[in-house]
Amino acid sequence: MSYQPAILQAIPAHASYLTWTIRSGADRTSVQQSLHALLALTDGDRIVTGIGAALAKVLDLSVSGLQEFTGIAGSQVSIPATPAALWIWLRAEERGELVHQQLRIAEVLTPAFELQHQTGAFRYAEGRDLSGYEDGTENPQDDEALAVAVTEAGGSFVAVQQWQHDFAALAAMAQPAKDHAIGRRLSDNEELEDAPESAHVKRTAQEDFEPPAFMLRRSMPWSEGLRGGLYFVAFARSYQAFEAQLRRMSGAEDGVTDALFRFSQPQTTAYFWCPPLGWTV
Repeated sequence: MSYQPAILQAIPAHASYLTWTIRSGADRTSVQQSLHALLALTDGDRIVTGIGAALAKVLDLSVSGLQEFTGIAGSQVSIPATPAALWIWLRAEERGELVHQQLRIAEVLTPAFELQHQTGAFRYAEGRDLSGYEDGTENPQDDEALAVAVTEAGGSFVAVQQWQHDFAALAAMAQPAKDHAIGRRLSDNEELEDAPESAHVKRTAQEDFEPPAFMLRRSMPWSEGLRGGLYFVAFARSYQAFEAQLRRMSGAEDGVTDALFRFSQPQTTAYFWCPPLGWTV
């Protein structure tokens, strides 16, 4: 069985992220039937599916390493845990395609699942966050990306967070202050040698952890009315790298919180397992 290919592909022009909970009163048979129908639609390219621990428990699925995100002990900031049974990443070059994809998915899932949340996302300025800074600069590439993001069996663990930016706070910051908060210059994306310990780049330098905290980011900007931010998506062989970085970002490790929290806050956090293509229940 092979991995869902979108995990290693470049981000699309448009995306939609859907999370679903198990409908109250749904029995195991209906849950299994709806999931089976969803997996038949999942091509791993336009439709990527992730399974949550709650769903695995209902179906008695044994997925070594799958767990719920329950928070970070000692965190100096709020990091909400928002578990769900299913996570679906829809990808398209036209927004209209996403509408039709969502309708097809709702048709097969509605008998046993209830939509928890939907977030529309998009590619901005060839891969920048709405803050203007490039996202995923140090992502592993090619064979290294495969080794980081996908297990030998073809599965992948994904951590997702919806971050909401405070655009007024961003606008009030002078450009040097923004650069020092990120740890890179906006103008050329070069890392700052004199960046403070709170700079996001220093808080999350993957090679500075033991063991190294490598993961493959596939994040995209999102917006809804006047609200917006970054929908963070990170694929890996386990949740170890994500939790290591989040502990340091949140100040749980050394009391220093990531400067990112000055203008952005996570609204959701959840874990899922993306099965290989051909996997079924």
